[in-house]
Amino acid sequence: MQRWIVAIDGPAGAGKSTVARLLADRLGYVYLDSGAMYRCVALLALRSGTEPEESTALAEAAQITFDPAGIGEPQRVLLGGEDVSQAIRTPEVSQMASKVAAVPRVRKALVKLQQALGAQGGVVMEGRDIGTVVFPQAELKIFLTASPEERARRRHAELEARGEVFDYARVLAELKERDERDETREASPLRAAPDALTFLTDGRTIEQIVVELAGKVEA
Repeated sequence: MQRWIVAIDGPAGAGKSTVARLLADRLGYVYLDSGAMYRCVALLALRSGTEPEESTALAEAAQITFDPAGIGEPQRVLLGGEDVSQAIRTPEVSQMASKVAAVPRVRKALVKLQQALGAQGGVVMEGRDIGTVVFPQAELKIFLTASPEERARRRHAELEARGEVFDYARVLAELKERDERDETREASPLRAAPDALTFLTDGRTIEQIVVELAGKVEA
């Protein structure tokens, strides 16, 4: 049976990571979080004091690998052998990731790595340009989205669950700022592929979405 490439794109907070991970588990596919790669470069930039526009060398030299997780377990992200799974999820890294992702040569370096990781199929990869740039030939392309308010609510709850206290209004403002940057950048702006299926996740459970997407692959 052919093992598909499933490309899931969408803005921050739309539920891409959770849906992609659970869908990969259900299908027996490999889950690849392309956004984690940009977060790794962002972390390197923050640690070294490198400006976003000067981060190409960091992207080209970064040793990013994914440690496969068991069913229902979070995937570990390794940077040069260091587990940075938590370190790359801070608000500071999120904002920097959006900035380094706007640098064309950074995207070129990481897209090459993403294509190599998913070339054999049997993968669910999520990000912002997977269906438009990384795998335009993907057998299934999904664009997950939700209202800014709903996405900010989810992000705010996620931060609180980690013990990080942030004002909801700040989270919403930063999310809208990131949306604007992602949608208007010159290199691979965030948009749905022409043949992508769009899912609005407001009011829908993750399980409902995963079951529906799995049905399209298993049909």
